[in-house]
Amino acid sequence: MSNFLAFESMTEGLENKVRQDLKFKTGNFLWKIRFNVPLDPKTVNNVNLYVTTINMSPLKTAIRYNSLENEIEVEPLEPYSQEESYILNITTKVKSLGGKALKQPLQVQFKIDN
Repeated sequence: MSNFLAFESMTEGLENKVRQDLKFKTGNFLWKIRFNVPLDPKTVNNVNLYVTTINMSPLKTAIRYNSLENEIEVEPLEPYSQEESYILNITTKVKSLGGKALKQPLQVQFKIDN
């Protein structure tokens, strides 16, 4: 059992459940990742949680943690390209307040739709 309730995303005010290889229609897609336990805010950063291209080139992002909702937001600081595929990476270094790490890293591949 993982420490996640669900992946959720917001795009133009509509909530969508995220699936592997889901295509989005905006270059400024905001990820919202909800956890089922409170997180250690010191472990929620752009080293432990990041977005890369499929070729592992890092994308500049802003990472925010909402402790009331146990939710992390990952916002791109540069628009996603329609020609590129991306991977949202969540490492096992993201930990709960009690110090428990994820059992395995998580990756979600996505692409912006034309």
